[in-house]
Amino acid sequence: MKRWKNRRMSGMWLALGMTGILALSACGGETTVGGGGETSSAPASSAAASDAASPEAPAGDFPTPNGGEVNLYNWTDYISPELLDRFESETGITVNLDNFDSNETMLAKLQAGGANYDVIVPSDYMVAQMIELGLLQEVDPAAFPNGQYIKPEFMDVYFDPGRLYSAPYMYGTTGIAYDPTKTGGEITSWTDFFDANSPAAGKIGTLNDQVEVIHAALRAVGAQPCSTNRDDYIKVEELLAGWKPGLAVINSDGVIGRMASGEQIMHMMWNGAFTRAQADNPNLQYVYPAEGITLWSDNFAVPVGAQNVDNAKIFINWMMDPANIGEATNFVGYDNGITGSSEFMTAELGANPAVVIPEEFKALAAPVPGCSVEAIDLYDQVWTNFKK
Repeated sequence: MKRWKNRRMSGMWLALGMTGILALSACGGETTVGGGGETSSAPASSAAASDAASPEAPAGDFPTPNGGEVNLYNWTDYISPELLDRFESETGITVNLDNFDSNETMLAKLQAGGANYDVIVPSDYMVAQMIELGLLQEVDPAAFPNGQYIKPEFMDVYFDPGRLYSAPYMYGTTGIAYDPTKTGGEITSWTDFFDANSPAAGKIGTLNDQVEVIHAALRAVGAQPCSTNRDDYIKVEELLAGWKPGLAVINSDGVIGRMASGEQIMHMMWNGAFTRAQADNPNLQYVYPAEGITLWSDNFAVPVGAQNVDNAKIFINWMMDPANIGEATNFVGYDNGITGSSEFMTAELGANPAVVIPEEFKALAAPVPGCSVEAIDLYDQVWTNFKK
C-alpha cells in the first residue's frame, strides 16, 4: 500500500449539475448549478461549516478523532492531495491511499482477500453487487452528523435505498473526448468511436472498464446495455475485433495526460477528467453520443473486514461536509451529492457543456442499474476475448 503523498496531480475546476441526475432515484431533488460562488483560497474548516449550517447535528455515539490511520482505496487521481493534507491536519488521522482503475479490479482484489482497506469508492451498480455479496458493512452514513446534507435525490437510490451502506461522492457521465483538428471531422456517436476505419486509428484509447466499454459497444450495434440476447454480443465481438487493431491503449490511468498532450486524439473518457485535459488542450471536445450515455455515481463505503472502522466513519463524515466536498469537486471536475457544496465551488461552475449537460442532450443521459447474472456472464465472455 502506498502513501498518497507520493502521488500529485494538479487540480481543476468545474462541477457537474443537471436535472438528469433525478433519474438516480424515485425522489425529486435539486440541482447545484447556478448558485456557485468563488472558492476562497482558504476554505472554511469542516467543523466551522458544519456548526454554521447544522446547529442540531446529532452527536450520539459518533466516534471522535483519536489518531491512527485510515486506508483508502480510490480511483486514480480522484481526490485532491491538498484536501487529504487538511484532513490529516484537522483530525490527526493518517491517510494511506491505494488506487484502482475499474470497479471490477477493486472487487477482485477484495474478493481475493489480503486487502486491508477501510474506505472504498465503488460506483452505483457495484455498491448493489457488493451488498448482495455481503462485502460491505452497514454503517448507516445517512445517520452521521453530516448525513443530513445528502441531497434528497441521492437518498433512496436504486443501489442502496436509505443509504445504509454507502455515502455519495461524485457523479458524472462517460462519453467520448476527441480533437476535431486531428480526427478528420466531427464525432457524434458510439458508432463513430468504434469505426474501424476512423482517421484516429492508432491514436484511439479506451477505458479499462468492462462495463463502460460493452455498454457503449452494445449501443453502437443497436442494442441496449445489459441485453441478454446472445446475438447482440456476437455483433459486439465482431465490432470490437475489427476496431482493436486501431486501438492504441486500454487503460483508465493517465488518460488526462495522454489526451492533453495529443498522444491520443480520441478516448472514452469521464467528463470530469475531460475538463482537466481540456484545460491544457483547448482543442478537445466532449461528445454526448447519439445512442445514449451512462450517468453514474461513485460512493464511499466500508468493506467487511476493515480494521479502522471508526476512522473510516470519521473520514466519510468529514467528506460529506459541504466545504470539503466542494473543494473535492473543484479538483476532480464532477458535481457531488451534498447539499450546500455549491457555495464552496469555483465561479466557473456550469461554464463547460461537458460538465453541465446541455438541454438537447439531457434525454441521452441515464443511469444503468446492474445487469442480470446472465448479462454479466456475457459481458465477461466478450471482455475476456477482447483483452486477449
